[in-house]
Amino acid sequence: MSTPITIRVAQPSDVVRIASFNTAMAWETEKVRLDPDTVHKGVLAIVTDPAKGHYFVAEIDGSCAGCLMITHEWSDWRNGNIWWIQSVYVDPAHRRKGVFKALYRHIETSAHVAGVVKIRLYVERDNSAGKRTYDQLGMKMTHYDVMEADVK
Repeated sequence: MSTPITIRVAQPSDVVRIASFNTAMAWETEKVRLDPDTVHKGVLAIVTDPAKGHYFVAEIDGSCAGCLMITHEWSDWRNGNIWWIQSVYVDPAHRRKGVFKALYRHIETSAHVAGVVKIRLYVERDNSAGKRTYDQLGMKMTHYDVMEADVK
């Protein structure tokens, strides 16, 4: 029997754990060392200002096992909100236990209730395991590539 996974909105008491997840994810996925103070402030900003988005945490036995962040994009083409999944991380001790699936299903249901028109995320080109997971949950690759520019 699997351990129940509880999904909830992140609280200020989760900020330290989420920030540590984000720094771990940056290193694991891109070999980038993030400034812990900047990440802490960034996580705190979104947890305390719902206009920026929301973090959701997955708990197993009262412990934070994983998280993801939702940010919002308005689509004039669709006259509706698009939710972007970002900052996905599952603690290595809880991987392959359905943590991300539980988070995703919670987001999917919440998006439906909120009238959201699409859920999107970006994924590293070489992240084949992630792509398989997202595909199994019903997500599909699009014809878009992401471009960016630093603003100085």
